[in-house]
Amino acid sequence: MRKVQGVKSLMAYFDSVNYPMTEENLIDLMARKELPHISPISTILIFDLNHIDWWIKEQSK
Repeated sequence: MRKVQGVKSLMAYFDSVNYPMTEENLIDLMARKELPHISPISTILIFDLNHIDWWIKEQSK
């Protein structure tokens, strides 16, 4: 599985696929439960890049 940990790493991934996002946008999307992520403990965020790729495709529909 392709995974990254943390918002900064996810921002770098979004940049690498030409879908730039600000930290504020990402935090807002997570707070509204619109961006797929896992938080095994309150200080760690894990993002499955396969889910993120799916989410990006859904946003362009």
